[in-house]
Formats: sequence, C-alpha cells, structure tokens
Amino acid sequence: MQTKKLISFAVAAISLFKISARAEAQEPSDSVSIQALEELVIEAPKVINKADMDVYHPSRSAVENSKNGIQLLQNLMIPSLNVSDALGTATAAGESVQVRINGRQTTLDQVRSLLPETIKRVEWLTNPGLRYNGANYVLNFIVSNPSLGGSLMLNALQAMNVAWGDYMASAKFNSGRSQWEIDGHFRLTDHMKATREYHETFTRPNGHSLTRTERPVGGHISGNNGNARISYNYIKTDTTVFYLSLNANREFSNESRFEGILSMSDGSGDIVLNDSHGANGTTPSVSAYLERHFAKNQTLVVDLGSSLYMGRSFSDYIEGLPDAKANLTDIHTSIKDRNQAYAIEADYIKNWNASRLTLGASYNANRNRSEYENLSDAVFHQRQDRIYVFAEYFRKYSHFTFTAGLGTQYTDFRFRETDEGNATWSLRPKATVTYALNRNHQFRLGFTSWQSAPSLMETNIAPLQIDGFQWRIGNPYLKTSTSYMLMLNYNFGLADRIYGVFGVRAFTSPNAITPLIEWREDRLVTTYENSRGLQNLSFFLAPQIHIIQDWLTASGYLQFRAERMRGTGYDLHNSAWSGDFTVQLMHWGFVLTGRYQRAQRDLWGEKISWGEDMNQVDLSCNRGKWQFRAGIIMPFGRYDRGSRLLSKWNTNEQHTRLDMRVLYLSVSYNLQWGRQKRGANKLVNIDANADRSNTSGR
Repeated sequence: MQTKKLISFAVAAISLFKISARAEAQEPSDSVSIQALEELVIEAPKVINKADMDVYHPSRSAVENSKNGIQLLQNLMIPSLNVSDALGTATAAGESVQVRINGRQTTLDQVRSLLPETIKRVEWLTNPGLRYNGANYVLNFIVSNPSLGGSLMLNALQAMNVAWGDYMASAKFNSGRSQWEIDGHFRLTDHMKATREYHETFTRPNGHSLTRTERPVGGHISGNNGNARISYNYIKTDTTVFYLSLNANREFSNESRFEGILSMSDGSGDIVLNDSHGANGTTPSVSAYLERHFAKNQTLVVDLGSSLYMGRSFSDYIEGLPDAKANLTDIHTSIKDRNQAYAIEADYIKNWNASRLTLGASYNANRNRSEYENLSDAVFHQRQDRIYVFAEYFRKYSHFTFTAGLGTQYTDFRFRETDEGNATWSLRPKATVTYALNRNHQFRLGFTSWQSAPSLMETNIAPLQIDGFQWRIGNPYLKTSTSYMLMLNYNFGLADRIYGVFGVRAFTSPNAITPLIEWREDRLVTTYENSRGLQNLSFFLAPQIHIIQDWLTASGYLQFRAERMRGTGYDLHNSAWSGDFTVQLMHWGFVLTGRYQRAQRDLWGEKISWGEDMNQVDLSCNRGKWQFRAGIIMPFGRYDRGSRLLSKWNTNEQHTRLDMRVLYLSVSYNLQWGRQKRGANKLVNIDANADRSNTSGR
C-alpha cells in the first residue's frame, strides 16, 4: 500500500512538472488550475501572477455562495476592482473595465447570465495588449459549457421603497458541439426622487458678473431599459470555432428632470426653473466570429459586427417669473438619430515554444444621420472611418518576459452638408517587461498608448442652446488625440493570506479633446479643442486580506492622484484621494458584505467631476438552487454626484442628490443539467457601436 502511494505521488509530481514546463514555455497561454491523478488532487494557488495578467481561480465557497457571474466576481474580491451585483457595475480606479467571456467582448448583463460552476478562472489584465484597442482594464472569464442538457437562470431584485429593480432570465441548450442561448434583461428606475443644487457666476469680457443660485424644489430621474439576445456557437476542438449573436436593446425612458428657484445677484426677482433632458431608442446589433486553427500552431480569427441606433434625444429648459403667463426662456431641443456602425477585424497568431507573434488589422465605419426637429427638421450627415493595423511580439526568458508592439491608426470624419472634417494618422507603441522573483513576488513595467477619436457630439456643427445665453457647438476640425501611460506594478503574496499590488502610474494626453468655453458676442459658447494636454501621476495600493481563510476577507483600493490640465486660457491643478473598501463574511451558506466607495475626482478641461460616493450592506442566503438576498444602498451619509467648473467666464458647482437609501430584496433560481466540456475561446472582438446625439445641458 505504501509503495502504491509512493508511485501515485511520483506520477503526480512528474505530471505537475510537465504542466509547469508547458505553462512556462507557452505563457500567457491558459494553464490547468486543478489536476487530479487517481486519489491525489493538486490545487493551484488562488492567484497566479502571469507575465501579462493575474489569474484568479474561484474557491469552492465562492462558487457555492454565488448564483451568477457578477456575484462570483464580487466574491473573488479582486484588489482594485469594485463590483456591485445590485447596481450592476464594475469599475477599477474610477475607470471603466472591458469585460470578456472566453476572449469575446461582452457586457456585464451577459456576465450575469453565467453559471458560477462553469467559470474556471478569471483573468485580470491591468496593462492590456494592443489587440484590446486602448482598454484601461480587461476582465476575461474562462468558461466551460455542458455538452448535453442545458441550464435555466432566473433573478429578480426589487426595491421596497422606490420604483427600482433588476430582472433577468437566461436559458441555454446544448447538443454535442453546438450551444444555443437566449436571455432577457430589464432594469427599472421610474421617477426616483432627485434634486439638484447649483451655484454659478458668469463673468463677461468687460468684467461685469452675474451670480445665479438654484434652490431645489423637486425633480426625478427615470431609466427603464431592456435587452434580449439569442446566440449560437459551434466548437470543434482544436479546429474550428463559430459564434453568432443577435441582440436588441430598448431604452424605454431615460430622463432627468429638475425643478428649482433661481436667485439673481443683480437684485431681480426669483425665477422658476424647469430643466429636463433624456433619450429613448432601439439598438439592434449582430456579431459573427470565426476562429480557425492550422498546422504549426497557427491561428486565424475573423470578427464582424454591426449595429443600428434609432432613437430620439430631447432637452427642455424653461425659465419664468412666478404667476407670469409668458416664459422668459423657453428652449426645446429634439434630435432624431438613425446611426449605423460596421466593423471587421482579422488577426493572425503564431505560437512557438516560448514566444508568440500577433498581427492584426481592423476597419470601423460609422454613418450618422441626425435630424434636428427644433431647427425646422434640418438634417446633418457625418461619416467616420477608422483603420487600425498592429504587430505584437511576446518572448519569455527564464524569470523575464518581454512584450513589444506597434500599431497605427488612421481616422477620417467628415460632414456631408459642409464637407468639413479631418483626417489623422497616429502611432500606438506598447512594451511590457515582467520579472518574476518567485511565485509570490513579481514586478511589471509597462508602457502603452491609445487613440481617442472625436465623438459625434464634439464635432457636430449644429448649434444646441442650453439656456438663455449658453450654447454648445461642435468643432469639425478636431484631430484624434493620443494618450500615453507608464505603469510600474509590484504584485505580492504573503503567507498565503495577503495578496495585492502596489503601483505607480504616469499618464499624459498632450492633445486631449476637451471643452473650450468662450464668449461670442452675447453667447457663452461651449465648443471643443485639442488642448495643450493633461498629465497626472498616481500612487495606489490594493490589498486583499484573508483574515479567516474562506470565512472573513477584506479587500480595498487606495489611490492618490495629482494632475495638471492646460488649454486655451487656463492652467489648472488638482489632487485628491479616492478608493474603496469591502469586507465579506461567508459561512453556512450566508454571505454578509459591506462596501464603501469614494469616487475619483477627475480634472478634464476646466471641470472637476466626481461620480457616486456610495456605501452598501448586503446579506444573501444560499439554499440549493435558490438564493435569497436583502440589502440597503446608502445606509450612511448622503448621496452626492457632481462637478465644479473653473472657467474664468463661468465658475459653477453642482450637486445631484438622489433618494438612494434603497432597501431591496432579491430572489435567484438556478437549474442546470448536462456534462461539462471546454467552451469557445474567442481571441479578438471588434467594436461596432453606433454613435448617438446628446442634448444634455447644465
């Protein structure tokens, strides 16, 4: 018996050595997280720091206490990543996160439809490569799918004191190499109480100034939207992957309305203010993907996408004297959009034992048509074309890994009616060096760059009136801006209980596209310019501490950032702390989570903006296929989201207050059947998002 155990251990050790050697040679290819040989099970570390990503393997307790993909991600408590299943959000350092499933770019709603049992690992990229097209952060869920049977997921979350909720249903059916999926999602926010506090001072070139203070009287926000999707994928292992998805998104109502009283510094009487804006529309889209493997470790992938936005945006701004029959200011803006987007990308990938070469090219086209109903149905057409090509090479030498790449982007946009526009060529270099001291300590130095093309709103020459004398007019001669970022990270693991990262980031965008505020006769006009640039420097620490293994875990993110912004007529500085903290107690099928978030204060142009300062308490109970949850958003403090404008012509500060002390209940049900197999791994994903107009004002 002893001899048999020794033989079993020797076989396991040899197999583990082979797995480790193969992972070393092919990194960053996927590696096996758990290898079972006879009665011996070898478990990989929960966090593996690879050359270009951090890999998180869900623990058994994290899977058992989750009923969808977002909940599992929340239970992983990845340092620097802030996740809320109730709010349906995922951000990192105040920035957006690109989400992928098996390499295919997707949405958080689709992540919610993932069964936790099928998520084998989560890849966290803080310095994504060129093929991610300028993403700040990337989350990639590696998922396996049943080869027989299917699954059903249902979830309903409803607030008890306001009209706010989230509802989802998803069904998957599997047969051999094929899988069909159909899901639907609806989010409800209906007339939630909201108010706005606003204080502003206008200064004319002759030195005369006027101060207006808005005292809130009432208001509300609404945001009701739904999504339906059907998809099909075909997987023939090591040979062919095909994926097709049809999607329809409907924005039923998206409106913000504020009512207030304006007090004037010139002694004139108070003014009654009604300010509202919003949008509604439909966006059908289709995407198709083909991956083909050839001899000698060669792969060709092609991705296509298209979307159409048909919708309307509106804005109403009314100022009037109390009890007066006529209004002092009465502005109504309505824009109908019919905007199309098309995209295609093709990549060639060649793998060797310790290196990889990726070559890629993509083309994006946007065809926008905007009809201004408030300008006698005037129609504007804009064409946007982007071509992007890149080459990236990866190589591993012992404890060092190197990645270097270069991309170039051509951007061209033009208005048909005036033949105004611009064309720009831009380079996109990238390089990363990683040194792994051992399994628990790794240093990563990365340099990356990306381009930001001007949006439809920033270039549209149609004048948009905001209030009695403020206007917004686009600039058709803007150039595509380029951003550069240098990042140094130290990833650490201590005593198998503390994991985290300490880092420094330096960012610059020397020709950032920012708002420009100027007087044109009696109008204060907001237009846009390629500014003299933004520079910032950030220091951050993001630890994860397992206080009691698999019971009590704390995770947080603390950042200090100093920045400088320069443009026409201004040179501004800003520095602030931001971060979040989460503590989670998990045992006997119960999960108690507490979360606090202080939003990042961002300087852009002449404005400092901040998002939601939030806190939340959530308790869930898992019993078999069911999960029951209760929670409260903003149990402490007061909700605040706002901005501060520092222009010499207009200084203002606004705070949006919501009745966000929301008590909610949630019920989830998961049913699944069938055997497991490895699913599709989509290596690239092209972006084909239709543009839309924006009428939002103050």
